[in-house]
Amino acid sequence: MSRSRRLPAVAAIVMVLGIPVAVVAQPAPRPDAAEAGRLDRARALSEARRAIHEGRPRDAIARLEALGTPEAPAVAHLLGVAAYHADDFARAIATLTGVVGALPAGSVEHREAVQVLGLSLFLTGRFADAVPHLEATRRWAADNLELGHVLGQAYIQVGQADRARETLAAVFGVAPASAAAHVLAAQVMIRLEHEPLAEAELKRALDKQPDLPRANLLLGQIAMFRGRLEESATLTRKEIALNPGDAMAFYQLGDVHVRQSNWDAAAGALQRSLWLNPFYSGPYILLGKVYTRKGQPATAEAMLRRAVQYDPNNRTAHYLLGQLLQQLGRVEEARREFEIAERLQGARLR
Repeated sequence: MSRSRRLPAVAAIVMVLGIPVAVVAQPAPRPDAAEAGRLDRARALSEARRAIHEGRPRDAIARLEALGTPEAPAVAHLLGVAAYHADDFARAIATLTGVVGALPAGSVEHREAVQVLGLSLFLTGRFADAVPHLEATRRWAADNLELGHVLGQAYIQVGQADRARETLAAVFGVAPASAAAHVLAAQVMIRLEHEPLAEAELKRALDKQPDLPRANLLLGQIAMFRGRLEESATLTRKEIALNPGDAMAFYQLGDVHVRQSNWDAAAGALQRSLWLNPFYSGPYILLGKVYTRKGQPATAEAMLRRAVQYDPNNRTAHYLLGQLLQQLGRVEEARREFEIAERLQGARLR
């Protein structure tokens, strides 16, 4: 995961703030110039707000820019919000930073500006700057799960593990000092590539509850990624002993054996994973590698084709299938698989 990946928090702005789309009253006959100007601006702001709500932020930006008064707090506020929805986070930050202090404290507009500024800072990787704004938003939107998830991740990014765990525990509805809270925080930390923080959380979880599911599995995952394969196998087996119905634990053990070139042991673990969950492509891909190495190309092909069936957009499955078909002399079929793999790789990079 890119550490500035956009999160599903856009909808939270509308849901939390609930700012209505204003309906501008019809002007009285023959208003004077000043009154006409005020009505025009009110109408433009109303139209911009409506465009944002309807998913047309660039239309909102164009309407607001046409006013020619970007320094006005009401205009700047909506410009910043529209820029956020248009994924122009740098403009949102620049605009809202300059206007947030001019909006009435405690007003809906001020709260929206603080929230959008915090999210924009988060999405551009400025996590330390984002935290105070997200904390302020969290105080009056304590029940918003999206905001809690974002704030928990921001705490992880700045190394505040305890606050991250407390915030994420509230999001997932578990006690913040519980062993489960440590595991939940660790899972998010691993996804954000903060393995040292995650490892500490998992060890604290096991100190509190040695038979807690998933803690050993995640510690085994960290060990595997660091190349400590024997340690990973030992930890993963501990997970299986606690939870023998966990397909992912058998998959992880199979992955460790593949990395050790222990083909028979890998095949056994991966087959058990599939018996528990036959719809996940990962074990099929690894079994394709295993049976290729074991000199069983027909079985390897069957495994890789099943992987493609369950996950047609998996580049690795197509690429390995192409390699196998090429080795079997089926050049045209191999070419098609390589082309699909290349196309999927290009789509992922865009």
